[in-house]
Parts: sequence; C-alpha cells; structure tokens
Amino acid sequence: MAHPDPALETASKPAAVGVEWRISAAPVAYAAAVAEMDARAAAIRDRAAPELVWLLEHPPLYTAGTSAKPADLLDARFPVHRSGRGGQYTYHGPGQRVGYLMLDLVRRGQDVRDYVTRLEAWIIAALAELGVTGERRAGRIGIWVARPAPDSKGYREDKIAALGVRVRRWVTLHGIAINVAPDLAHFSGIVPCGVREHGVTSLADLGVAATMADLDAALRRTFDRVFPPPR
Repeated sequence: MAHPDPALETASKPAAVGVEWRISAAPVAYAAAVAEMDARAAAIRDRAAPELVWLLEHPPLYTAGTSAKPADLLDARFPVHRSGRGGQYTYHGPGQRVGYLMLDLVRRGQDVRDYVTRLEAWIIAALAELGVTGERRAGRIGIWVARPAPDSKGYREDKIAALGVRVRRWVTLHGIAINVAPDLAHFSGIVPCGVREHGVTSLADLGVAATMADLDAALRRTFDRVFPPPR
C-alpha cells in the first residue's frame, strides 16, 4: 500500500477497528490524493486497514466527473483533472474543505443510494452545528442555502456543498466538498455540477465566522450520528 505524503499531518492513528480520521495541514495535489485513496480502498477491501475519513484542501483545480459536459468548462484557468467520481465539473481550492471517505459498504449495507443520502445528511447536520440551514433540492446534486428568505425580494438558492462518489468493490471513494472561505470567483471557470440557474456560496459569504477547524469539529461530532459503526 502506498504511504501518505510525509508532509501530511495525521489527526489520529489508525486503529484496529473503527474509522481513522486524518486531517492534512497543507494542500494536497489531486493526483497524490487519488493514488492514496485507491491504495487505501484496496487495503480496506482486503481487511488490511481501517476505514478512513480524510479531510484536506487542494490547490486550485477543476475536476470533471463521469457526466461532465465539455460546454460546461468555460475557462480552464486551473488544471483540469478527469475523475472517476460521478457528477459533472466542480472546483477545489484553498478555503474549501474536501472530505474523502473510504468506507466499507459490505459492512454498511451495500446500498449506494442510502450512502449518498447519508452523505447529504452529514453535511446538513455539520452545517446546522454552525448555524447554517443546508437543504436538498430535487433534481440538483449538493446542499443548498436559501437566501435571504423564500418570500422576500431577491430570493435565491446558492450551493454550499458538493458531492461526488465512486464505489469500487463496495468500498467508497471521493466524497464531499464544503465551501468555508474559498475565492468564489474561481467557480466562474465552470458551470458547477451543470447547474446554470443558481450560484455558489460559502460560510464566509453567508457571514458565518467559522474556521476550517470549526467545520472539522462539526463533521467529527455528527459523523457517528449519520454513519453508525458498521456490523
């Protein structure tokens, strides 16, 4: 199994059982992250390593999911990476918390739809801990924030979090991205997730003075509530 980049900081040591949590202090190159995910997923499938939740940031880049449309790449100002995850184009960069989950769905029910629903519920629960109401929308992937209020002038819905997953041999790959305080102008190089009618937002854009560490703590507090220990 490939070893993590020595520049990464591990928040907790791998355990014989349970989920390992890792937080990377410095931005992680996309290709290195994918290689580490692939290696860890294979080890989990072989029962040679525990499940992993990896929280990190990437340098500015765009990724294209399996449903990405060429017309949705408007300005390739950053590197573009083809990704094996589902979904369309998305942006990753500093100020955005990316969460990669390598979970064993053999032990967690073998239900991909349920897994995606739980990812959404996890994001919503973590945002609620920070005072933000995140919501699902039919026909749109991700978690959305209604602003200012549904019956007020200037009402709109902006995306605060994205999801993109892949499952290989019943082990999950990729995961979620939550906007803490990224440069929102960087999203203008793509049509995020193929949705042209709505914008993007962040905790900072909403006036929420939460740090990356605050979000990490909220994700940690709510994880077991949404993803109970597997069988």
